[in-house]
Amino acid sequence: MSILQKLVLASGSPRRIELLQQAGIEPDRVLPADVDETPLRAEHPRSLAKRLSKEKAEKAQASLQSEDDYAPAFVLAADTVVAVGRRILPKAETLDDAVNCLGLLSGRSHRVYSGICLITPGGKQRLRLVETRVRFKRLPREEIDAYVASGEWRGKAGGYAVQGLAGSFVVKLVGSYTNIVGLPLYETVALLSGEGFKVHTSWLSARP
Repeated sequence: MSILQKLVLASGSPRRIELLQQAGIEPDRVLPADVDETPLRAEHPRSLAKRLSKEKAEKAQASLQSEDDYAPAFVLAADTVVAVGRRILPKAETLDDAVNCLGLLSGRSHRVYSGICLITPGGKQRLRLVETRVRFKRLPREEIDAYVASGEWRGKAGGYAVQGLAGSFVVKLVGSYTNIVGLPLYETVALLSGEGFKVHTSWLSARP
C-alpha cells in the first residue's frame, strides 16, 4: 500500500512556488516561516544562506507536529543571499536600499547564494548550498532611477529581480539561473528525488 506523499513549502515567495510548479511540483501546503534574517557578526554570506534555510525548515516542521495530516510531510525551505565579496546586500525595502544596492552592483561581479533545506517525513535533514556568479553592466544613474521607479526591486535580495527588467543588466552569469530567481531547480529536484519524493508523478498526467 503506497503512502500519499505531502510537500510543505516553508516560504510564501510567489517566485519559489512558480519555480516548483515549473518543475511539475505542486506544494500541498505553503507555510511561511518567519525567522530573524539579521546576519550574525562576521557571518559569511554562504553561512547565512544555509543557516536561514535550516531555521525556516525547522520552524515549519515544528509547527506541523500537532497536525496529523502534515506531521509526516516533506518540508522544504530556501533562503537566497546576494553578496559583493563578504558584504551581504539587504532585501531592499526602501528606495534608498534599492539605489544603494544597484550602485554597488553596477559594473561589478557579485554572487548569489541559496541555501536549501529538506526535512524528510522520517526527520532526516538534508542541506545544500548553490552559488551563482553574476556580472552587471555599468548602470548610469538615470537607468538606476528608472529601474527604481518600476518598483520591481521591492523585497528582492540585492534590490533586483533578474527575471524582470533587471535581466537586461546581466553581462555574464556562471551557474544556476533559477538560483538567482530564488530556488535552484536542478538541486532542489535532485534533493527531493534523492530522498524518495516522487517528483515525476505529476508529469505523467500532463501528457497531451
